[in-house]
Amino acid sequence: MPQVKDFGLGPDEIMVRDTARSFLAEHAAVETLRRLVARDHHEAYESAVQPAHWDEGLWGRIVDLGWTGLGVPEAAGGVGMKTIAVALLAEEVGRVALPSPLTTTLIATTVLTAADAGKWLARVAEGTPASLATMSEAGSLRWRDTGVTATRSGTDVTLRGAASFVQDARKVGLFLVSAADGDGDGVGVGVYAVPRDAPGLAIRPDKIVDLTHDQATLVLDGVRVPADAVVAAPDRGAAVLDAALPAILTIVAADLCGAAEWQLQTTTEYARVRSQFGRPIGFFQAVKHPIVNMMCAVDRARSLTYAAAAAVDHEPKDALRLARMAKAAASDTAAFCADRSVQLHGGIGFTWECDVHLYFKRQKHHQLLWGDGPYHRARLAEVL
Repeated sequence: MPQVKDFGLGPDEIMVRDTARSFLAEHAAVETLRRLVARDHHEAYESAVQPAHWDEGLWGRIVDLGWTGLGVPEAAGGVGMKTIAVALLAEEVGRVALPSPLTTTLIATTVLTAADAGKWLARVAEGTPASLATMSEAGSLRWRDTGVTATRSGTDVTLRGAASFVQDARKVGLFLVSAADGDGDGVGVGVYAVPRDAPGLAIRPDKIVDLTHDQATLVLDGVRVPADAVVAAPDRGAAVLDAALPAILTIVAADLCGAAEWQLQTTTEYARVRSQFGRPIGFFQAVKHPIVNMMCAVDRARSLTYAAAAAVDHEPKDALRLARMAKAAASDTAAFCADRSVQLHGGIGFTWECDVHLYFKRQKHHQLLWGDGPYHRARLAEVL
């Protein structure tokens, strides 16, 4: 465990959290979320192409607040704050289920930071949303599963293939594509910066249950990448991705914790005001005990998430172990709190009119993103 007081939380980190909480409560409340992504069931799930609604005006204000540059080093034009601050911001984003590419951009930033890619870090800090186009992990051979290959063409690199499960693909302006080295022995994996409008790049949207994100497959048909867009060459790409993985898992876990906190608080308030048999339903043990269990689960997952963030900042050798613990706990907490929030809202809980479904679907999406609880416990078992 990292031996650092209060997980490294200081006045600056607390200020980030409090500013984000008040700003998002004012500009991204659940009523706003409902109007933005859940206006019509048929549009959401039955249209030929699932919409990817988000508030681009709000994104501009987020950039002005410096959130896209929060984890970007000062030398690259960012704020240069620690991972614990980024985790606190991600938690507040999850609390309001914000439909924006912010969490996705924070994740991409961890890879750019690990690669020391100053040019592209500056682009992100200035407000270009970015997404990581790889979903494999745990070593060079597994990272190659992205489905894209890279071959050298003089000083340029040509990318061919398809990268699946790319988050917020229709919201971002930059993709970080990991690709297996198509030259030589083909063992290496590189990371390449690909603008959204690159010739040969096509975005094939998926249909997913979560209305606060969009997801797509990137199809790369001879996309040419200049030398200055090679974020990490094939001889170091896997090491860069491995170095970024603990922070990636921590950010997703923090988002899960924030959404679970909303589920806890909303369900608790409903149990206070909904009456049955002449009493608020929170009076009955069958209701109050699951709510207490929700609270305990959220606190446990949050503590592990903060510990993982502190390890990334202060004890990097232990960061991956703690990050896997945090993601496993947060994923399990998401599943439990989502289930209880629906059940304890009774007959209204599973309807479109009840906002609980928006969080239920986001939690289900993030529960599986980058591996669920059983997956990460299996990886922990391999090293413990």
